[in-house]
Amino acid sequence: MTRLTGDALRVTILIGEDDTWHHKPLYTEIVHRALAAGLAGASVFRGIEGYGASSLIHTSRLLSMSEDLPVAVVIVDTEDRVRAFLPQLDELVTEGLVILDECEVVRYTGRSDESGETGGKGKSSL
Repeated sequence: MTRLTGDALRVTILIGEDDTWHHKPLYTEIVHRALAAGLAGASVFRGIEGYGASSLIHTSRLLSMSEDLPVAVVIVDTEDRVRAFLPQLDELVTEGLVILDECEVVRYTGRSDESGETGGKGKSSL
């Protein structure tokens, strides 16, 4: 299990819900690559409204013509590990915004399994 406390780096990737990588959602590819890279965790958040460089408003309101809602993928780990992952994001994110923020991890724990060990199977998120 990854242990993470103290100073860390958060990368937030803002993309569209309809963005794809080889016919699957881009956010899924980012999360799976983060897991393969051994990063501490990744979570995907779906926005209800927003706009970016295109200046087109994307919204979940019923009468709107737009369905390509904003999506934020958030990954937190040590600075070295996050920076080592950035070349993969450069390959994947052709449209969107990638933000780095210094942060402090106060608590990072997984669920306990029946033996009292943390980690294991189940949901994983930040």
